[in-house]
Amino acid sequence: MNTPKSYFAFTLFFMLSVLVISCSTEEVMPDTEAENEMTDTSGENNENTDDPDDSDSSEEPEAPSTLTLEDGFTIDEAYQFTNLILSESEYNKFLVDEGDMRMVTNKVYEYFNDDFDFIIILNVEDSQPNNLYYGLSTPAQNDIEGLGRDIWDNTAAFGSSGKLKTVIHMPRAEYIRNGPFLHEIQHYWTNHGIIPTAAGGHWGYSNVGGQLGGFEEIEDLGNGRYRGSVGGEVGFGTVANGGNSVPYANLELYAMGLIGPDELESVIVAENPASTGEFGVFTADALTTYTASNIIAEHGDRVPSYGNAQTEFKALVVVLSTGAVPQDTWDTLNSNLENFAKQGNPASSWGNLYNFWTATGGRASFSFEIVGGNIK
Repeated sequence: MNTPKSYFAFTLFFMLSVLVISCSTEEVMPDTEAENEMTDTSGENNENTDDPDDSDSSEEPEAPSTLTLEDGFTIDEAYQFTNLILSESEYNKFLVDEGDMRMVTNKVYEYFNDDFDFIIILNVEDSQPNNLYYGLSTPAQNDIEGLGRDIWDNTAAFGSSGKLKTVIHMPRAEYIRNGPFLHEIQHYWTNHGIIPTAAGGHWGYSNVGGQLGGFEEIEDLGNGRYRGSVGGEVGFGTVANGGNSVPYANLELYAMGLIGPDELESVIVAENPASTGEFGVFTADALTTYTASNIIAEHGDRVPSYGNAQTEFKALVVVLSTGAVPQDTWDTLNSNLENFAKQGNPASSWGNLYNFWTATGGRASFSFEIVGGNIK
């Protein structure tokens, strides 16, 4: 017998109250693009279990049980993510770049209100699937002027009525912590032409030096040869820089609306760049500087402006599986989601990795919490 969805909403509310792209591809859809990340930015060398010293040893109230929305679609007892069970054939499609993102999001909106800026789809693979991206960012709309692309809205195709910004898919749940999660979030805002690039959808050979690649410092070696570095270390990525180990850069913060035009720094872009094969070294015909005035004159003011831009973001996580998942996987994911959304430094077990709060310099927050009002 099917239980009405309104009952589940009431049940969840009651329970809670008691507890007090190295490449970029275009999808075949109007005004929608997917950023397809093939470079390993996951920071596997940082993958530890959480430090027991970071846990609160005080007594916790008894956790509520998992909430079933329908057979095979549940909300985890910590109310930070959902679990959607698929057939093996449907699940495996997500491991070969054939997954149906819209099937997942439309299922979400059967039970959830249009409250989420991001929908995060995760597989539970133990290792990176061969020849698959590490992260895929599929925008549902663009509602911001001044960033290099037109305003458009394709949210209805995903089941949203205008709230959803982007759908992100990553094949391993660990990538929430290691990256490229910060990178995929950033793709909502950049790089869609705000500066020229030789690496589509990314910063390429420029001194942005952020989540979407680029160097921070550049050394002129003479004869049209240059060496770039990030964080004081020689070398940089044209599409990414070490997963969640780097914060958002100045231009990225401007695009997000977290700093104003008076704080926007000039950007150096290499003309006709080419790698030499030597780490961090490339050739270029020239270096062109784009000042804040140049960028704004070309694209117009950012609208909404700094001070009016959104700073609190909400996401719904959908974990795909073919059946029951070990409890330690859920525990690790809950810990990573909690640390990513923490308004402060993440647990010491994260080492030098950034969460959303620290990556934005404390300017913006991210939430995964599912509350009763989110359910229809």
